[in-house]
Order: sequence, then structure tokens, then C-alpha cells
Amino acid sequence: MKQPIIFSVDDDPQVLQAINRDLRSQYRQKYRIMATDSAQEALEALQALKNKGEQVALLLSDQRMPQMQGIDFLEQAKRLYPEAKRVLLTAYSDTDAAIKAINDVQLDYYLLKPWDPPEEKLYPVLQDLLDDWEAQYIPELSGVKVVGYQFSPQSHKLKDFLHANLFPYHWLDYETQPDAQALIQSNGIAPQELPVIFFEDGTFLRNPALPQVAQQIGLKPDASAAVYDVAIIGAGPAGLAAAVYGASEGLQTLLIDRRAPGGQAGTSSRIENYLGFPTGLSGADLARRAITQATRFGAEFLSPRQVVSIQRHENLKQITFDDGQQLYTKSIVIATGVDYRQLDTPGIAQFTGAGIYYGAATTEAASCKNSEVYVVGGGNSAGQAAMYLSKFAQRVHILIRREDLSSTMSSYLIDQINNTENIQVLPFTEITKAEGKEQLETLILYNHQTNTNQQVVAKALFIFIGAKPYTDWLGEEVLKDTKGFVYTGRDLLLHAGFKKLWKHPRDPYLLETSTPGIFAAGDVRSGAMNRVASAVGEGSMAISFVHKYLTEI
Repeated sequence: MKQPIIFSVDDDPQVLQAINRDLRSQYRQKYRIMATDSAQEALEALQALKNKGEQVALLLSDQRMPQMQGIDFLEQAKRLYPEAKRVLLTAYSDTDAAIKAINDVQLDYYLLKPWDPPEEKLYPVLQDLLDDWEAQYIPELSGVKVVGYQFSPQSHKLKDFLHANLFPYHWLDYETQPDAQALIQSNGIAPQELPVIFFEDGTFLRNPALPQVAQQIGLKPDASAAVYDVAIIGAGPAGLAAAVYGASEGLQTLLIDRRAPGGQAGTSSRIENYLGFPTGLSGADLARRAITQATRFGAEFLSPRQVVSIQRHENLKQITFDDGQQLYTKSIVIATGVDYRQLDTPGIAQFTGAGIYYGAATTEAASCKNSEVYVVGGGNSAGQAAMYLSKFAQRVHILIRREDLSSTMSSYLIDQINNTENIQVLPFTEITKAEGKEQLETLILYNHQTNTNQQVVAKALFIFIGAKPYTDWLGEEVLKDTKGFVYTGRDLLLHAGFKKLWKHPRDPYLLETSTPGIFAAGDVRSGAMNRVASAVGEGSMAISFVHKYLTEI
């Protein structure tokens, strides 16, 4: 933990040197000693310290300073650190002003100059004040802070991005937390400029774009090489596995993702059927372990970067990003996975990010404390989300159109749900409307069996209704099925347009697409198993085919 600060201000260099010397001599073991000869510089420094989450225990200020009187300085400093003890250094002629300040700015004490010997005239006074401060001291949050509105799509987008990229932060709700309001007001930030992210160095960004945030937190947006052996597009389980195997086997490997590592699996609060983890692990934990492993072997990771097209240039493939930048690679593994399918019920789009979320259970669960929460979907992702949310919500309601969960969810999850008192499964039920003013407030539920409607209060709605492949950006040279999943291997031989595209003397490898040297792995592939373990297997297999392809060019 950082040491609290004792801050002194005096425009007389000799006095400032003396007070600084005496403070260091007595308090440097427990406190950081800071000093300046300018009241304005002191206020700027205090603001920067506030933004960093530093604590100031004691402020000492000379009364007679040319820029600003000590009383005025302490009054302004109080707005930043209202709990800090305030001491005025005065000459005998200023005692009346000091006494008046005790009432006007809640001055804690005034000291006459000189204070020799400090053992009698300085330390006893300050120690008493510091003891009182320590008794009331509650450490302030350190690290990155996000200040915003709980039910704001922009705030949710920023929180979800940081969480997905495994970056720790503290969330401060501007509407309910006085500390958040004070931090925003002291920096001259207008409420309409929220969300604001404060970094550890005290700097901040108003309503930032995600690439700005990515750069500040150390994510890498640009590639370091002109040509790679293999570029992997998508950092879900399949892409992460491909990156680990590619880099560990000596290939110059580039991993690209438009959002964060982990993919859809990264949003899972608990994966309990993954080999080797008998107590389960979260999707975020799996992503963290995998990205650490891949980068340790030398893989580069670009995020957030969105690929918009792939074009062939003889034996190389040109990748173009949404900002127009390009790079070249000898081979590609497409592992872009799937997106959550959107629910087109009236009101859903209006409140998305303001009480309605696709996935994001781990990001928003804390805001659901002691509330009624609804989950739409009967698959494993919905079940895992419901179990996690049950730790926070008063009750979690799972809405499904079928009679029960047996045909869509793993039995171990069904057993957990049945044994969790505050989870209720509502069969034959769907949402017909979401309602509210600025955030979700109620849902209209329709029961197919009883043919009845019911209005219910809902703090949040989490949607898990299946997925569609993220392949709209792929050109016509990569063949897809009617649902958009990528054809690979022998499945291509049955496609009428295959012969027009494939001009290689051999047949496609098992995970190869209709373009030689471009492979697909994981959920994006037609016929995939839609399991984390199978995606990891396909990602690692894809690299073995990449090796074979590279020997041909």
C-alpha cells in the first residue's frame, strides 16, 4: 500500500526547507513528505494525487503567500481532501486570521513560527492530528478507475472491454457514489462527458474510444513484422490454441482479435467440463492462461483490431484492417467464432447496455445485487450465467420455450440449477416486450401453454439465444454454408462452386478452406462440435496443416 502524504506549502525557501527537514526526520517511515513554494502548484499536485488514488493525511500552509493566502489554499484543498488535517503556519500578527479560520474552513490547528524545538512545539501537535486522521482513515481505491452511469451503454461497453482484456479496474457509479461525483467535479468534467477512465498516473480520458483505451493499457495495435508465417484471426479457444502451437513450433505467429482474448468462451463464468480442471475454471482464466502461454512462446497479439478483408497475392495473403492498414502472411487460420444472436423483441435494442446484455454476466453481476434478474436461453452459456448471477441476485429466472432444459443443457448444470434455491426455470415462456424509461424496468412475458401475458419487474436481462458465425467480412473465395459457417476439407468437394476456386493439384486438407493456405478452426467452421475442448483441438490441428502447406510454397 502506498504511504499517505504530508504536504507543506510556504513561499519562503528557508521556512520550507526547515519544515521539510523536521517532517522527514520524524515521519518519513510512515508518510511521504511533499513540499512546494507555490500554492497554485500545490493545488495542481493535489488534484493529480487525487486522480491517482493517493491519500493526503496532513496539509501545512503558510498564511502569507503572494499568490494565495494560506487560508484560501486550505479551503480549496479541502474540496479535494476533506478528511485531511489542516494546519496553518502563522506569524504572531496573523493569529486573529488563524482563529477566524478555525470556524471558516474548519482549521484543525495553527502553529506560530518559529516552532523550535520541534520536539516540544511541532511533533506533539502533528502527532495528535495524525493519530486522529489514522483512526478515521479508509484507504482509497488505487489503480484504474472507471466513472460512469450504471445503466449507460457506453459505460457498459468500456467495462466489458476492460474485463474481457483481463485488465483490473474499479467501477464508480456517478449517480450513487459521492466519491465519484467529487472526482468528476474536481477535474472540471461535465456529467455528459461520462464515462471517464482514470489511469494510475492520474491522467484520464473522457468518453474514450476503445482503441484509445487499448493503447493506454498497453495493448498492441500494430504488427512489428512485414510478413508472418501464420496469422490467426480470432482469439477464442481455437485461435489461442493455434497461436500457442504455432509460436512454440517456431512459426512467426500473429494473433488478431477485434475485441479481446477468449472469444465467447471468455465470457463464461465457469467451465466445469474442460479436461484437467476438476473444479472448473472461468473463461477469463482460461483466456489469461492461454494468452500468457502464447506470448511467452513469441506470438504477437494485436487487439482490438478488426480484419475487413483477405486477398491473395501469389503465395502471400494480404490482410486489410478497418483503418486501411495492411500486412502480409503466408498462411491464415480463421478462428473468428460466433456472435450472440440478437433478440428482435420490441424494447430490447433500446435498453441494450442499459439493463439488457448479451453475455456479460460477470461484468454486470455486481449491479444485480438483491434484484430480480432474467436469463433467456437454455444452453450451457445460459446455465453458467444463471449460476453465477445467483450469487448476487435475489432471484434468477431462466426463460425457455421448451418444456425443460434436458435437451439443450449439460446434466451437471441442470443438477446445479435444480439445487439452487434462488433460480427458477420458466418453461414455455418468451419475452414479448421490454419496458422502461432510461433503463430496463419491466418485461412482458408470454406463456405459450397458458396463453397468458404477465408483466414482471426486472433489474437486468441477460440473453443467450444461440449464435451466428462471424463471417460476413469474408469474401466469396472462402465458401460458406447457408448459415454462414465456413466449409472445410472434404465438405468442399460437395460444393458446386468449389472447382471454380480450387486450382491446387491436391485436395484440401482437413481444416483447409476453399482457398489454399487459409484454414478454419473452432465454432466458425461448418460441422464444428461447439465445445471448448474441440475448438482447442482444431486450433492445434490447424497448425500441423499450416506446416504442410508452407512446405509447398
